[in-house]
Amino acid sequence: MNNAFDVNADVGRMVYVKSVAVTDLPREVRDQADGLDHLFAVHDAEGQQLALVANRKLALALAVQNDYAPQPLH
Repeated sequence: MNNAFDVNADVGRMVYVKSVAVTDLPREVRDQADGLDHLFAVHDAEGQQLALVANRKLALALAVQNDYAPQPLH
């Protein structure tokens, strides 16, 4: 049985989660990092940052709670 499936159908609901070194962030963000070395950024398919959170688990949960399909970036 062959059914057509559009693999790009949900691209608009996909977000990417990546680790960001706190030292690479603006001063006002570094000041709020509470001693963390890395934060996790959530970006949409166009690369716009949607969120910056303390850990990967929180970033993935945030994406899922907002009906996005998170994809980790290494």
